[in-house]
Amino acid sequence: MTSRLNTSSALAGPQAGPVADSTAGELPTRLVASDGRGLAAAWTEPPPGVAARAVAVISSATGVPRGFYRGFASFLAARGYAVLSYDYRGIGGSRQGRLRDEPATMRDWALLDMAAALVAAEQRRGPSDGGSAARLPLLLVGHSFGGNMIGFVPGVERAAALLAVGSQVGEPRLYPGAHRLVAELFFRAVIPAAVAATGVLPSWALGGSAAPLPGGVARQWAAWGLRRGWAFADPEMAPHRQASALVVPVHLWNVSDDLSFAPPRAVDALAAQFRNAALGRHTLTPKDAGVASLGHFGVFRRQAGARAWPLLLDRIEAATPSLRPAR
Repeated sequence: MTSRLNTSSALAGPQAGPVADSTAGELPTRLVASDGRGLAAAWTEPPPGVAARAVAVISSATGVPRGFYRGFASFLAARGYAVLSYDYRGIGGSRQGRLRDEPATMRDWALLDMAAALVAAEQRRGPSDGGSAARLPLLLVGHSFGGNMIGFVPGVERAAALLAVGSQVGEPRLYPGAHRLVAELFFRAVIPAAVAATGVLPSWALGGSAAPLPGGVARQWAAWGLRRGWAFADPEMAPHRQASALVVPVHLWNVSDDLSFAPPRAVDALAAQFRNAALGRHTLTPKDAGVASLGHFGVFRRQAGARAWPLLLDRIEAATPSLRPAR
């Protein structure tokens, strides 16, 4: 299946109705990574009496606790998905002890924590022994880092589709104008100085938009940001590259007013990694979502969800027969 890249598919408006919340609520659970580390997680199931028709995993942006995606998880559950959300080690409910003592790296988040979430999702899909019951299809949802790194995770090729918003190759050279200079300063000066002074990357260094990061996570983020080819050019990550194994629909969305985190060229660079996928490359505008601005985080806030979330899901379901609801 050949890849298709369309970088100019800004949408005129939504094509579906309002957001509905699941009445089932969250079911807290615990994931265990292959190194024995426990991770806080939760399942959001369809409403009572409604059988799940698919499984979805939400992988968060850098430093963003899973609770930020609670509204989107409820929306997916109301549409028939059993939804798993989780916290990377050192973040939210997965934080243990003093953050400055947390040894996690971004590599750990991908190869251990994301992998643990996919294992749990595989179990929720049902048995794979060829029995009479068909396995539920799997939708992977990534926001920023959650979509950047999913292509390194073992088993990702078993997903029915991937939907990523604001996910990119985070190299400053791919950022426009002053945003490039800010990114260079962030990686070369802000991260090293902040981590040296405090042992962590404080929330203020992220604009207050995310939780503080473990020092190892921040240092690896800076190292990848200053490397031509980002994580995809890191020799330690090379044996784990799985993006080209995806031959299913992969939809990557940039947000028109998100130039500081995921400008179009950076999202395009990530799209190029999924060279064998059925690629959909889309742009979301604040007008599409019925709000004045979105930025990097607004897509997953409830005020934008009524119009943005059906738009995202309808597109990926239309491209993925196994995810389409029965009519």
